[in-house]
Amino acid sequence: MTVCSAAPVTVAVARRTDPARTDEMVAWMRAGTALAEAFPGFLGAGWVRSAPGSGEWHMLYRFADQDMLRRWEESPQRRWWLTSAQGIVEHTRVERRTGVEGWFDPPREEIVERLDATATVPPSPPRWKQAVTIWLAFFPLSLTATLLTGRLLPDLPTAARVLVMTLTLTPLMTYLVLPRITRALHWWLHGQRAPWRIPR
Repeated sequence: MTVCSAAPVTVAVARRTDPARTDEMVAWMRAGTALAEAFPGFLGAGWVRSAPGSGEWHMLYRFADQDMLRRWEESPQRRWWLTSAQGIVEHTRVERRTGVEGWFDPPREEIVERLDATATVPPSPPRWKQAVTIWLAFFPLSLTATLLTGRLLPDLPTAARVLVMTLTLTPLMTYLVLPRITRALHWWLHGQRAPWRIPR
């Protein structure tokens, strides 16, 4: 399976500031989110604080693909926003996730503004769970495509048939099947209780 080049990109940025300037930090992050929302492809943003009284913050933002992310990161609006925090905010680490790992990032509605001091950034699911989830999505899709192309295009050379299948399956996997199955299996991927076992 080929990873689609237009996969969403999630950026996690660790930043540090004086805990006494928490109100300024929150206002600054809200301003950055408001600016990013005006750019095409923006999918969501949020932030969490690492510990009570800590000056370390983890910011997350997500764009639909690398090109749209680049437009935001190279924009004069973002440069102005970053410059406005000089002397207040220190940037300590940046991490990007795309492709297969990006499919397992929390969806937009779960990347929310959480300012409680005990909040932490959720880790990615174990790789073996990611692999199982991809297989569960890819096997029935691949089997269906193989049967259909064999029946509808029996005289097509093998290479051309595989080309048709991969051109069809890659966007289906990226934009339709994987998002749905990762939402359905979110509880299992992140080691939570199954929904039907939660007492009501």
